[in-house]
Amino acid sequence: MRVIADLHIHSRYSRATSQRMSIDEIARFAKIKGLNLVGTGDFTHPKWLTEIQETLVPEPNTSLYKVASKADSPVRFMLTTEVCTIFNFENEVKKVHHVILTPSVETAVQINDALKRYGDLGADGRPLLNMTAPQLVEEVMATSSENMVFPAHVWTPWFSVFGAFSGFDSIEDCYQDMAKHIHALETGLSSDPAMNWRLSRLDRFALVSNSDCHSFWPWRIGREANVFELGRMSYREVVDAVCSKDPARFKLTIETDPAYGKYHWTGHRKCNVSLSPQEAEKFGNMCPVCRRKLTKGVEPRVEELADRPTDFKPDNKPGFMRLLPLSEIIATVLGAASPSTQAVWKMYNLLVGKFGDEYTVLIDASEDALAEVADAAIADAVLRVRTGSIRVVPGYDGVYGKLDLGVAGPAEKPTRRSVQQLNLADFW
Repeated sequence: MRVIADLHIHSRYSRATSQRMSIDEIARFAKIKGLNLVGTGDFTHPKWLTEIQETLVPEPNTSLYKVASKADSPVRFMLTTEVCTIFNFENEVKKVHHVILTPSVETAVQINDALKRYGDLGADGRPLLNMTAPQLVEEVMATSSENMVFPAHVWTPWFSVFGAFSGFDSIEDCYQDMAKHIHALETGLSSDPAMNWRLSRLDRFALVSNSDCHSFWPWRIGREANVFELGRMSYREVVDAVCSKDPARFKLTIETDPAYGKYHWTGHRKCNVSLSPQEAEKFGNMCPVCRRKLTKGVEPRVEELADRPTDFKPDNKPGFMRLLPLSEIIATVLGAASPSTQAVWKMYNLLVGKFGDEYTVLIDASEDALAEVADAAIADAVLRVRTGSIRVVPGYDGVYGKLDLGVAGPAEKPTRRSVQQLNLADFW
């Protein structure tokens, strides 16, 4: 069966998260998006774990959960959380985010019992823990060998394993003797597999993609995801498919264009300065307006560590396809200030109502079928995103990138493409 999974999200108990982020709303919008497996997020938070126990029930023989009040819902949940470790390494403070997967509420409770010695789990859905990355992995794996830990959004400037401000140059430096338990890396919005393939030292890791969403809105949840073809949907099948990097089961990841991410280019949000790696280097990585240090982007950070050319593609690895949220595409075509406007919602609901979910609109709907529901400009924009014939103005220093449809025509040469965009059928 086809499984489309977003395993890194947050509950309303995390900072800067929608207060309406409940299990019911997550399940509702995951179905609209086209996800059938989603992480709970934040199981380390005591109140959220209580809600999980009250609203979800185990799916027999899968180590996954379903909404108790929605027996007909196709959406299943996996117990997941994100934590931040803060520690000293070679006289520098390191701050790294990690995602934890676990097969049951019982093992989640055991993980919480182990981690509460290192920080206040009730202070935030993504707790701050005064422990090293190796300590975290050792504690988590000691509770169950079926648990999984992987570094989150590995390239963002802050709070990531390769971050320009508080990260490392290798997984081994970060996790030390516990690196043997790290089998996957999360690319984050500002990078994609093609960028990570440029580092030969990352060849042994699977590359996973998740939304890290703080709201259930369809332009947030599932904006990045993982696509599997499994005999059955279960915790163990998903984890094994990831760890094995088997492209017959772990088919591909759904990625936003890396330029869409908030930290792709170097810049300074306060001064509205966004610079390519080459331009930033000319200014000595200092803001040309205020002369303060710029926030180094993901693209130049990858370039620092890369040992392969931009067009390198490994053999026998899960692939990827680049998409952008349908709401963002519609908003751009309509010139709407936000994807949440009534006009955008109206068109979005028409398309999803016709095709069943957002991924089907973005990936599978034919040009003729799209044209029956949407006007020509919206249909054309969806197709251009699908084929990679678009331009995205790069994000920088916490500012999302923007889709630019100013140049018409599906044959327009894509920008910054090193890997040809594939259709979903190409992976089967």
